Amino acid sequence: MKLSVMYADALLTLNAPQYINLNRLVSQVISTLTTSLRFDGALNVDVAEFQTNLVPYPRIHFMLSSYAPVISAEKVYHEQLSVDEITNSAFEPSPMMAKCDPRHGKYMACCLMYRGDVVPQGCERCSSNHQDQTNYPVCGLVSNWVQMCVAEVFSRIDHKFDLMYVKRAFVHWYVGEGMEEGEFSEAREDLAALEKDYEEVGAESAEGKDGDDGDEY
Repeated sequence: MKLSVMYADALLTLNAPQYINLNRLVSQVISTLTTSLRFDGALNVDVAEFQTNLVPYPRIHFMLSSYAPVISAEKVYHEQLSVDEITNSAFEPSPMMAKCDPRHGKYMACCLMYRGDVVPQGCERCSSNHQDQTNYPVCGLVSNWVQMCVAEVFSRIDHKFDLMYVKRAFVHWYVGEGMEEGEFSEAREDLAALEKDYEEVGAESAEGKDGDDGDEY
């Protein structure tokens, strides 16, 4: 939500984004992610294929999405963007649907899904231009990828949880509904382990590709 507000403020030139603005942005992203289920295209994919093609390890399955371009109503009729410009903007921090910087990690896998009048040759050319940024570019925009910087999200959740749990804030509501207090500690430990898993995979990737600049953003 915080990033969506920043996104709407910066790119849609809205000083005070409303829920309707944020909901429209999120719904557009979800709609575009599932476009291939409803319309014909050069490469139609099932949602299950995201898991098959983008998840390298069972626990490393949290994907990040970005959406480009986002243009205000005042500019949409007179601002034309090329495929290259749209592709480049998708790799910037601002279009990410979670607050993290993709420049602070490595791409394990990437899928670009273009919607509109785009020829496959143009997609392939854009993918080749980003070989210095992605490990396994898969042509296709909205963007979906498994990225090490998602650990930033987990770290932020851990920190906020710790601040609340040390005061046992709201714990009694959950316990009153049948949860055990120990489940909170177990969930916290599991999330910390997940964050560690991402760090280890990122370190292994760096060691395995030592001397190869193709796996760093």
